[in-house]
Amino acid sequence: QEDGYARLLRRQVEETLRSSRMVAVCQYNSMPDEDAVTFRHYLRKHDIHVKFVLNEVVRPVLAQSKYRNLLPLFVCRNILLVSPEAPAREMLRVLKGVPQVNLLGACIDDTILSRQGVENFARLPSLEVSQGQTVAALSLLSSQTSSLLQRGPSHLTALLDEHIRRLRDTEGPTEPPPAQSTGNH
Repeated sequence: QEDGYARLLRRQVEETLRSSRMVAVCQYNSMPDEDAVTFRHYLRKHDIHVKFVLNEVVRPVLAQSKYRNLLPLFVCRNILLVSPEAPAREMLRVLKGVPQVNLLGACIDDTILSRQGVENFARLPSLEVSQGQTVAALSLLSSQTSSLLQRGPSHLTALLDEHIRRLRDTEGPTEPPPAQSTGNH
């Protein structure tokens, strides 16, 4: 029968997974305590939290969740880097300076990613930049469409004005027609 402490740990893992948009699985090799504290501090500045987990606790939780595809990554001493946001770029920047922690894979916004996938995700522009680019592209298309629609009538008006001007130029000065006589002078 499962003891209360194991149930508590599993509930904590479940809650952590449920409240995180980004869950990164890393292999953890021993490091001096002061380096570990510094590592956690730099991650916390980006709202990324380090969770030390035991494989015998986390594996049953993962097996019953949408994260079951991460199970093969839990074969050694692992830690989870979790965040309610998805600051992959900042996480990779911090991990670059810590050779004792190796990123194995992650789940970001319900998508399982390899290490290379996380690196590719980190290179994507932010949502705000993407939205701005989309709005700019759509605005450009609508302004070009408006310009094309306005060009037709204005071009036609210019052609008609030119035609009228040429007709007046070729007729020359016109004299009033002679008055017809009625025969009574």
